[in-house]
Amino acid sequence: MRPTTFDVDRFDAVLFDLDGVLTATAKVHAASWKQMFDAFLRRRARSSGGDFVPFEIDTDYKLYVDGRPRHDGVRRFLQSRGIELQPGDPDAPRNYDTVAGLGKHKNGLFQQALATGDIEAYEGSIAFVHYVRSHRIRTAVVSSSHNCQSVIEAVGIENLFDVVVDGNVAQRLQLAGKPAPDTFLQAAELLEIAPADSVVVEDAISGVQAGSAGGFGLVIGVDRSGGPESLSRSGADLVVSDLAELLP
Repeated sequence: MRPTTFDVDRFDAVLFDLDGVLTATAKVHAASWKQMFDAFLRRRARSSGGDFVPFEIDTDYKLYVDGRPRHDGVRRFLQSRGIELQPGDPDAPRNYDTVAGLGKHKNGLFQQALATGDIEAYEGSIAFVHYVRSHRIRTAVVSSSHNCQSVIEAVGIENLFDVVVDGNVAQRLQLAGKPAPDTFLQAAELLEIAPADSVVVEDAISGVQAGSAGGFGLVIGVDRSGGPESLSRSGADLVVSDLAELLP
């Protein structure tokens, strides 16, 4: 039977998602996605004569984008609206008519927000990281973001993790993104800890699904939006509103 509580004597590694779990960047990502998609959808509505239906953070972001690699998020949302675009060249100048171009535009908006320095770490999460490390439990950050290293450095937590598996690592190793478990499995392998002896901590539905699919010993969902049921249905064994709830 799978455990439904966190026990420091039971596990040897904890694998943390970044945005929404460790840092308050999920809302910055969501706002950047909305700004990019709304601009695209307005242009498309004007050119086609159709109605403009905006991107909704509470539904579209959570269902199609949150936790996924950037281009996967673009494709999945566009598919939900019956829109297909060419993949495009990620290295080409910004192009608003390709998946890669829209992804590049979104990343530029996020980079602008990151440059303002208005990003914080969740105090309860960082206290929990210190707690597990004090018990000689190894830690990793597992994020689909290509900006992961910049974010953890910006909030001064880069020294709290033994391993970082981010979007750059996934791209280099050709790892499937969440909800596939590949990035979490890669982190466990680098830590030399079996998945069954590791904990996954996620706030996104796709991330919880990845942890559940990977055979990890415990999947903890962090509910920042008052919707714990969706995380439980997606495979979270335990759902908290703040990781400080798990501190003794």
